[in-house]
Amino acid sequence: MTAKEKIEELRAELHRHNYNYYVLNTPEISDKEFDDKMRELQDLEQAHPEYKDDNSPTMRVGSDLNKNFTQVAHKYPMLSLGNTYSETEVADFYERVKKALNDDFEICCEMKYDGTSISLTYEDGKLIRAVTRGDGEKGDDVTDNVKTIRSIPLVLHGDNYPQSFEIRGEILMPWDVFEELNREREAREEPLFANPRNAASGTLKSQNSSVVASRKLDAYLYYLLGENLPCDGHYENLQEAAKWGFKISNAMQKCHTLEEIFDYIKYWDTERKNLTVATDGIVLKVNSLKQQKNLGFTAKSPRWAIAYKFQAERALTRLNMVTYQVGRTGTVTPVANLDPVQLSGTIVKRASLHNADIIEGLDLHIGDMVYVEKGGEIIPKITGVDTSARSFMIGEKVNFITNCPECGSKLVRYEGEAAHYCPNETACPPQIKGKIEHFISRRAMNIDGLGPETIDMFYRLGLIQNTADLYKLTAEDIKGLDRMGEKSAENIINGIAQSKEIPFERVIFALGIRFVGETVAKKIAKAFKNIEELEDADLETLVSIDEIGEKIAQSILNYFANESNRELVNRLKEAGLQLYRTEEDLSGHTDKLAGQSIVISGVFTHYSRDEYKDLIEKHGGKNVGSISAKTSFILAGENMGPAKLEKASKLGIRIMNEEEFLELIS
Repeated sequence: MTAKEKIEELRAELHRHNYNYYVLNTPEISDKEFDDKMRELQDLEQAHPEYKDDNSPTMRVGSDLNKNFTQVAHKYPMLSLGNTYSETEVADFYERVKKALNDDFEICCEMKYDGTSISLTYEDGKLIRAVTRGDGEKGDDVTDNVKTIRSIPLVLHGDNYPQSFEIRGEILMPWDVFEELNREREAREEPLFANPRNAASGTLKSQNSSVVASRKLDAYLYYLLGENLPCDGHYENLQEAAKWGFKISNAMQKCHTLEEIFDYIKYWDTERKNLTVATDGIVLKVNSLKQQKNLGFTAKSPRWAIAYKFQAERALTRLNMVTYQVGRTGTVTPVANLDPVQLSGTIVKRASLHNADIIEGLDLHIGDMVYVEKGGEIIPKITGVDTSARSFMIGEKVNFITNCPECGSKLVRYEGEAAHYCPNETACPPQIKGKIEHFISRRAMNIDGLGPETIDMFYRLGLIQNTADLYKLTAEDIKGLDRMGEKSAENIINGIAQSKEIPFERVIFALGIRFVGETVAKKIAKAFKNIEELEDADLETLVSIDEIGEKIAQSILNYFANESNRELVNRLKEAGLQLYRTEEDLSGHTDKLAGQSIVISGVFTHYSRDEYKDLIEKHGGKNVGSISAKTSFILAGENMGPAKLEKASKLGIRIMNEEEFLELIS
């Protein structure tokens, strides 16, 4: 068998196994066998680049290269649906259709999945483009990201599909994936996604497709468009699409009467809570495409379809007590401890109360019967109190605490912020352990073998009091501890040693400076050659860095104003961490753009926008987001916005194209 034949055989086999696993949920081989075949295909493709195929199964792993999205016009506008919230409104819709058609008709009922809309275009059985809804007229081309979603076929089954067609659906993040993602974000004290829809949407617009691949997104397809579709029936077309390899919901049902529609709504209002993905309603569509065409559209939505929205689910339960959690940055979060109650398919025992203002607004008392709501939000929240259920036995009023529950320090509340903070960042146990856990995390120092339980044990035993203490540990110190054998101890010590190779930007992120996330840490690492320059920077210097405002700059100043933090950084330097930019990183830097403020606008050919931003910083320039009299010039690609063009012309600012810019810095 030739290399080309083997590559084609593996591709076909992997496409089939992928469909069996992610769409049919009936795998035929083990995960290891699948991974082995994928690795074999990757090796063959690498050895034979002449057989490259953009729809190979290997494209699903994604790339870590940043890519800006280009806008694509929709062939058919993606209109929104009119919403109804009661059976009366559903009946009104049904009667309008009946009157307008004056003929027999069927209504196709299907779940309204709560994700982010996508339009997929296929030609000759291959996925060629994936576009977001955008404004309905045009959206972002996210094809590379969508290729990482394993329930979306890259190559179709069979041969009876139209030569060219479009299929629309919803990109979703399953509940279990979403909950795990939020647990990880909570551990890093990053803002939590409010619901799976926001998480799916944010993931799909990531400029790093390998991140999309890691998030395990799913997709359900629900609408077929094209010139030569198999059937006149919407329902029948989707059954055909399922044979081609698309994931089509088995919850679809054709209804012939209003009573059948109401039965469907009633059934799924309860049963949806057992689904693996979020839903927020039911969509009703006239099934016949000819009848759809006759009914037509209003300015905003089709007359042949409507969405029935479920009411946000809430439950009544007893508030037993309020406890308080302290995060690694000192944020104190009140938590309501409740009698267990079922809500949206899960048992809820705790709910966030967010801050003191929320508690005061609810007028909470211990023993109150409270309303808990999810409504698509994974973090349950208390939305009200049943005051009529209060009796003379009711407990005391809930007042926000004044001292840290862990170390006893007086809490502070900064102007303009809703949260209370424990200011004792160097001696409050959960803050210390939280900072160490952040430091060792995968996206920071990535130290294998260490986790929250191990950190807690090391802290309790007095082996570590801060991140610098990690670099004093030896295998002798830790082997023999609970669940810690010689091999485990050696792995941890090796992981700590290997972390000394972590680049400057990730070490800055690992320090855990408040408001300094990964993106800001990268900006800082490009602006300063070493940690000493950062320590000595003033407010004006910091705010001049792209994406750093006064709030972040002040947080950095406060961090280095603390003598304990400066001592910690010195110890990390002595341990050998890369608190500086390497010679390799600094090579190629010039001052050709020194003192120049540059605005980037439009779509580019030679490099991406992010790559141009890097080039500007590499040559001493400053990226700015808006045009002003201080702008030195505009680096302009195609489709530069008319407003920016007009403003540049009015201010007399030079517009430079790619070739001119590249010549300038060459």
